[in-house]
Amino acid sequence: MKLRRLRARDPDFDAALEALTRYEAAQDEAVEATVRGIIAQVRARGDAALLEYTARLDRLEVRSMAALELGRTALENALEAIGSAQAEALRAAAERIRRFHERQRAESWQITDADGTQLGQRVTALERVGIYVPGGKAAYPSSVLMNAIPAKVAGVGELVMASPTPGGLRNPLVLAAAALGGVDRMFAIGGAQAIAALAYGTRSVPRVDKIVGPGNAYVASAKRQVFGQVGIDMIAGPSEILVIGDGSTPAAWVALDLFSQAEHDEVAQAILVSPDAAYLDAVEREIARVLPTLERRAVISASLEARGALVEARDLAEACAIANRIAPEHLELSVADPHAWLPQLRNAGAIFLGRYSSEAIGDYCAGPNHVLPTAGTARYSSPLGVYDFQKRSSIIEISPAGAASLGRLAATLARGEGLDAHARSAEARLDERQ
Repeated sequence: MKLRRLRARDPDFDAALEALTRYEAAQDEAVEATVRGIIAQVRARGDAALLEYTARLDRLEVRSMAALELGRTALENALEAIGSAQAEALRAAAERIRRFHERQRAESWQITDADGTQLGQRVTALERVGIYVPGGKAAYPSSVLMNAIPAKVAGVGELVMASPTPGGLRNPLVLAAAALGGVDRMFAIGGAQAIAALAYGTRSVPRVDKIVGPGNAYVASAKRQVFGQVGIDMIAGPSEILVIGDGSTPAAWVALDLFSQAEHDEVAQAILVSPDAAYLDAVEREIARVLPTLERRAVISASLEARGALVEARDLAEACAIANRIAPEHLELSVADPHAWLPQLRNAGAIFLGRYSSEAIGDYCAGPNHVLPTAGTARYSSPLGVYDFQKRSSIIEISPAGAASLGRLAATLARGEGLDAHARSAEARLDERQ
């Protein structure tokens, strides 16, 4: 296949790049309305609504919510039942993810002014978090680890996982990952109804403080609609990869790296930026050669045709500038001296340095989180981490001396804003000292 080719020197490059990378997650009115109705039903009828939706949408009829709940014992049993190679891989990945995220944990702190006033920040974990995990064919045990482990490292008291089991089919790897991630309770419910149950609570499903995890359009809509009632991680767009190449990495490797994201779905985006036109040609030849051998070649072809591109920059500095404009989810700096160019990169969810750092390793077991900002939001947001499961409270203890000096200051500012009660409240402490 022949990919779209853009050249930074062309007069229409800016417009072409903008058109290529623009992604607006259209909010389907029919989906929004359906989800609104599901949320209303779950709020009004609780478990009864969950049982009905599970029977209708997941083809799983049970008489009570007890049949849809799995506790720690069931999850641990799943871990013991899977093959040793898969169990060892999950354990190794979990350990690397845990070790990385332990470095992110924030701690409380306190300082004391000269007058004895004490100021500080108290860091506490969220009490209960809900994790949504897609079921059926789109089941990702790696996402269970990436969502659950940071929450447990943060100190979250209870992790509640919702994951549909269409037709009663349970994915053993998802259950095993839940055991390793520290999930406390799991419910075999999915879709917008699961999000509503986690957000508002039912007799069986506990209400959570925050919901994280990927899902389809109905799940995304539900997360959007319950935000404010609970926290959410993000509304993620299609997966993205941008590779900056100088020609030092084998073209076949880069072609596979582009495929690794294009195979997610037809609207995923894969872009190679290089100042070497001959290298772009070489990668394009490898794409044509290898694509027919891949299992998901139809999806990859659709993705590359719709949103893929080979971009010719004037030099590596311009390649970095283009990457900053796009702010990709995954950025591979596949050049001979990646550390020399790293300071020029500001906007990316995750940056992979050097020819051996494939994005695929980052998806599973490198350690950093694979839940990343998409659709240009890396300009202002960050990967999922321990900090998403911690909250901060300011601590203020004013000393008598501080009440005198700061009270006068506060009163002056309050009267400047026309807030007399504020001023008199601050001054009341002055009267006691006089």
